Amino acid sequence: MSETVLHQHKWIDVVKYRWVWFGLSLLLIIPGVVAMIYSMVTYPTHFPVKVGIDFTGGTITQYSVNKDVSNSEVEVLRTKLIKAGIENPVIQILKTNNTISKAEKLNTGTIISVKTAFKSNDKTSEQKISDVIKSDYQDAQLVQVSSIGPSLGKELFTNSLYALALAFLGIVVYLSFRFQLDYAVIALISLAHDALFVLGFFSILGIFFDVHIDALFITAVLTVIGFSNHDTIVVFDRIRENCRFLAKKANFGEIINASVNQTLARSINTSLTTLITLGALYIFGGETTKEFVLAMIVGIAIGTYSSIFFASTLLDWWRERQENKTKRAVA
Repeated sequence: MSETVLHQHKWIDVVKYRWVWFGLSLLLIIPGVVAMIYSMVTYPTHFPVKVGIDFTGGTITQYSVNKDVSNSEVEVLRTKLIKAGIENPVIQILKTNNTISKAEKLNTGTIISVKTAFKSNDKTSEQKISDVIKSDYQDAQLVQVSSIGPSLGKELFTNSLYALALAFLGIVVYLSFRFQLDYAVIALISLAHDALFVLGFFSILGIFFDVHIDALFITAVLTVIGFSNHDTIVVFDRIRENCRFLAKKANFGEIINASVNQTLARSINTSLTTLITLGALYIFGGETTKEFVLAMIVGIAIGTYSSIFFASTLLDWWRERQENKTKRAVA
């Protein structure tokens, strides 16, 4: 049985190219880290990503119009809103789904979203926004007005950080109990790798495409962490099982190769079916969930990569390093 595991066909030699995987991980993460540093320096909130009113507090007023709105028209709208007394309005143009538009009896075309600073019970600003938009788009329909106070936004952001910290802590405790401490540390590094990539990706989107994150984004990150951790556990569990039978017949690198190839098809198939579903949801779903679904797509893709190529090879490098230390100590 053990000989069959070692000599079965291997789709990929992950250990042989471990420095390629480490280099690829750096290429994936460094641009996002640079974008996050830039964002923390330049944004008034000093957050690494652009955050929506869920975290900063504010009011969003949305109108649907029966035509496409160009960038030049957005600039004209912004100028008119400022002249009308609206301070620092942030305008976003959202494309509507035809099916949703018909179901909600909205004008098919575009949603103009205007974000302003939070003002309690401020009907004057709402009326000014309505007057400006309807002066240019007579068919404009009010979709919704949503507000959140700045103190509640800060509390939500703090609670989100607590949730992420508790998730990481719980994973470390579980893996330390289930496996060994070095497995837990490697898994934690792998999860940090995934979270950094997702945050960096959205930081870049914020800089170049004005994409803001909301509370759903934190939900997506927590889901991605759970999904990625599950994938990593499957690989680590197979490595642990194979170590029991192959430790005397193969080195740790060979065991990792065999284990990764045994779980490769399962990991890819599971992730692929999930990504197909999320892809359909991104294309045909509503505008309000697009960032959430995109975060899930990006996170699951990077989580699958890290579980197969990054976490396993990092564990091999660590064990090899520890073995070399032991040999030098004995010598």
